[in-house]
Amino acid sequence: MTTTWVPGAAGSLFDVDNLPYGVFSPAGEDPRVGVRIGDFVLDLAPVAAAEMLDVHHVFEAASLNALMAEGPRVRASVRAWIVGLLGEESQRDLVEPHLRPLADVTLHLPVEVGDYVDFYASLDHASNVGRIFRPDAEALLPNWRHLPVGYHGRAGTVVGSGTPVVRPRGQRKAPAEDAPTFGPCQRLDLEAELGFVLGSGSTRGEPVAHDEFASYVFGVVGLNDWSARDIQAWEYVPLGPFLGKSFATSISMWVTPLEALAAAWVDLPGQDPTPLPYLRPAAAGATPRGLDIDVEVVLNGEVVARPPYRTMYWSPAQMLAHLTVNGASVRTGDLFASGTISGPAPGQRGSFLELSWGGREPFPHAGGTRTFLEDGDEVVLRYTAPGTAGGRIALGEVTGKILPSR
Repeated sequence: MTTTWVPGAAGSLFDVDNLPYGVFSPAGEDPRVGVRIGDFVLDLAPVAAAEMLDVHHVFEAASLNALMAEGPRVRASVRAWIVGLLGEESQRDLVEPHLRPLADVTLHLPVEVGDYVDFYASLDHASNVGRIFRPDAEALLPNWRHLPVGYHGRAGTVVGSGTPVVRPRGQRKAPAEDAPTFGPCQRLDLEAELGFVLGSGSTRGEPVAHDEFASYVFGVVGLNDWSARDIQAWEYVPLGPFLGKSFATSISMWVTPLEALAAAWVDLPGQDPTPLPYLRPAAAGATPRGLDIDVEVVLNGEVVARPPYRTMYWSPAQMLAHLTVNGASVRTGDLFASGTISGPAPGQRGSFLELSWGGREPFPHAGGTRTFLEDGDEVVLRYTAPGTAGGRIALGEVTGKILPSR
């Protein structure tokens, strides 16, 4: 089992079985690509130049897009090279001068996001929402078990972890009111999700097959799809989410490569009815697979929910296959998200809409109770998964503080 010589990193959540990519800048210097090891960032550009790597230029860029566009073979070879740099004592003299303490650098949004699509892939979340809003009807709409439902979001408001979120303004109309009013959102919510970053682009008119997922997806980010529930409730019929979602989506500053999650894949709980052929693995008897990722939702320092990603209904590969089945193409840097992660238990709900059951059943917090987000609240989403070395690794966390409306 390979471990690292980097001080304090061996056995941590950021050992060499993790190695997420990010974009950083030391004070007064331009942003460039680095990889996290323990509490350090390895500045890849000078090391790659010293070793005359063919792709050394991709580490000088201000986003991961150039590296991701090189494709899965280069991705795998670069990772093997980095594991050797950080795992072999013989490389220490070359590498150690280029380790930067995290506390001394600024992190930047790691990806230039082209398109953003958000799905609705949790059976428990979709069922909870259905029961909240349609208590006298079927919780799931007829199409839900046949296809991964999603909406096309706004890429321009995808922001990096730590970016404050200004409370949005818009039209709201409660069921008992005769007409809408305009003003600050009164039911601001979070959605704990997982995001998938596309490395390779596809050709328009040619769908991405279910089994080609790893050829197109570069890595995974933590994601918070902030939601203005009162604005959303008034606008989303008949066309779906718009201003209730488009004001901000936060992602982690670190992108965990697929290779780091090799030990985290698990069978999904099951799908009934059997999905159409384009949503199934090609091998006979194979089942769609999800990821065993644990999530913590932290409000002002207190854990209020622990959603498990392994309970999701639709898999990441199924979401990508459905996204492209009509011939829509994907590009390097495109982002698609899982939708709210919720499990079957009350403490596993990944949104305040569910935790407070539509605001009717406040949940305990800080010696009192809460329903939706208040100005000054800080939300942190944390993620861990099984690592290939037998321990656990951490995905990049997602933080955001709520500022008053403007």
